[in-house]
Amino acid sequence: MTEIIDIVVPVEQEGTKAVVKSWYKSVGEAITEGEPLVELETDKVAVEVPSPATGIVQEILISADGEAEPGGVLGRLRLGHLHEGASADAAPAKVSEVKVRAPQGVSADATSHEHRLSPAVRRLVREHDLQPSLITGTGKGGRLTRGDVQAFIQNGGATRSPAAAPGAGPVRQIPHDNMRRRIAEHMLRSVQTAPHVTAVFEADFSAIIAHRNTHKDDYNSRGAKLTFTAYFIAACVEAMKVTPTVNSRWHDDYLEVFEDINIGVGVALGDKGLIVPVVGQAQTRSHFEIAKELQTLTDKARNNALAPADVRGGTFSISNHGTSGSIVATPIIINQPQSAILGVGKLEKRVVVRTVDGADSIQVRPMAFVSLTIDHRVLDGAQTNAWLTKFVDGIENWPLQSA
Repeated sequence: MTEIIDIVVPVEQEGTKAVVKSWYKSVGEAITEGEPLVELETDKVAVEVPSPATGIVQEILISADGEAEPGGVLGRLRLGHLHEGASADAAPAKVSEVKVRAPQGVSADATSHEHRLSPAVRRLVREHDLQPSLITGTGKGGRLTRGDVQAFIQNGGATRSPAAAPGAGPVRQIPHDNMRRRIAEHMLRSVQTAPHVTAVFEADFSAIIAHRNTHKDDYNSRGAKLTFTAYFIAACVEAMKVTPTVNSRWHDDYLEVFEDINIGVGVALGDKGLIVPVVGQAQTRSHFEIAKELQTLTDKARNNALAPADVRGGTFSISNHGTSGSIVATPIIINQPQSAILGVGKLEKRVVVRTVDGADSIQVRPMAFVSLTIDHRVLDGAQTNAWLTKFVDGIENWPLQSA
């Protein structure tokens, strides 16, 4: 008797939903246990799902661009080997298709042509109101691929109809990739869930600049690039001691306050968006260890090499938006289900007044605005300001000789 087993979405995936990015095998193809079978993508990370056994892909239930929840069934696998006498046609194998109603105004021929398209290609064609027959397919047997449609759009094949928008000139439409869709959903859910309030302080970076200039060569020699973010993380740890509830999660009946301080740091990926790898248990790490872990995670993020564990379990986040020139950003959207997020603006030389020997002195100092955006269900103004006061104190009074 032929045994069929399910191919399921990992229950421990980061996030509540994932999108199928691509299948590495087609229906009827053989695969060995542990071999990568399908790639999933969330707003945080892409992960490969290995084949649960050796066999033949019997059925694909969720095609490319389809949404998948933890524990959901992606497809089915028929156990066994082709060379053991099994045939790819020994049992009915199929890709489950979603029935799509043809919109009014679309010809029967166009609809018939669409039935031969994959779900991902069909979605692009419909979103941009294209005629598939006008696009050259480069896939097997001349079949249209997602890349064919995107190339057609980028080359001016999808422009706004003058009848639909009188007086408008040609426009370019850029399809959303899966990561951008997931980020959009996550951000919208956050502002719908939590009342956002932001407090803004100003910090003098003179002390940490002096420390960095003194110790960066030593850190480099030991394999860690010393960045300002390492100081921010360490100062966050100290600030949590004053206001522990910043490191928490809201529940309807209680507040969950975490002992471990797992700090996520946003890493920009250009047009692809943002990903937030996590420095786990920051309260147990030395400044050097924080710097080294940051370098490792940043390199992995920019090389698309982050593992699910690298973005999981964050309890607080930092947005260093000043690296791209922003002076103040407010509110910075909280990374749900966390309770707060730190924002650090652009470092600039500013004229400030300092008291020297009892007299006011006008000085030029390296200054940056720092903000804490909070979930107002969890925190109030006094707690927010106490946390920021301690954070700024840690930055401005960093000891020169500490390592």
